[in-house]
Amino acid sequence: AVSIGDTITSPDQPDALPRIKIGEPTLRMMFGVNTSPFAGREGKYCTSRQLRERLYRELETNLSLKVQDTEAPDVFLVSGRGELHLAILIETIRRQDYEFEISKPEVITKEIDGKLMEPVEELTIDTREEYVGALMEILSARQAKLANMRNDGLGNVRLEFHIPTRGLIGFRSTFLTATQGDGIMSTLFVGYEPWYGDIISTRSGMLVASKNGTAVTYGLNNAQGRGTTFIEPGTPVYEGMIVGMNSRGDDLAVN
Repeated sequence: AVSIGDTITSPDQPDALPRIKIGEPTLRMMFGVNTSPFAGREGKYCTSRQLRERLYRELETNLSLKVQDTEAPDVFLVSGRGELHLAILIETIRRQDYEFEISKPEVITKEIDGKLMEPVEELTIDTREEYVGALMEILSARQAKLANMRNDGLGNVRLEFHIPTRGLIGFRSTFLTATQGDGIMSTLFVGYEPWYGDIISTRSGMLVASKNGTAVTYGLNNAQGRGTTFIEPGTPVYEGMIVGMNSRGDDLAVN
């Protein structure tokens, strides 16, 4: 079969052109059929066969994506070039009426010369100088290393970091909050470098539904005293479903 980067020539001139180098995936997730009690309610395509066909069809145009079958017939390993790449894929498929579940993303590490290596990216931030302190604190906890800092004298600052890809997972929303929306960030893959070290978890606890039913205003008002809820009155819920974020670090069952 002919694929992207192949050269088609005549038999008397078989010399091929240099292949196009496609960046390797740095992040992977599991995609599987929806196993929740509400499976089949919101999507038109819900089976593993339909999901598999859609993911492999994506490979025809999404060159840096990789899809692999797993030992489980209804679960597929999908690898992409970062959080945004996979997020766009997930949202595109969801809008096409596919119903599926995904796992927590994890970085693709390598072992080179006996050393554990991980993907590292160059993070560039443009923001106001009053937000620099908060950003430095957040990024240092994510194992980012400051490479350069420039101030234009008008209160605008450009920060350049080297940060492991795993340190960027979930950072965009934190960045918007820390800069109050007054900041721009961009990333560029640098390569694989020795493991930067463990990242301190700042995960908040979750508010979890304790039983099946329908959310009511009274129950949500009580839950909001413990944190922030994600759902509205009238939303069907099932036991174990995440309905909000706890203000503390542990998970809390609510009813």
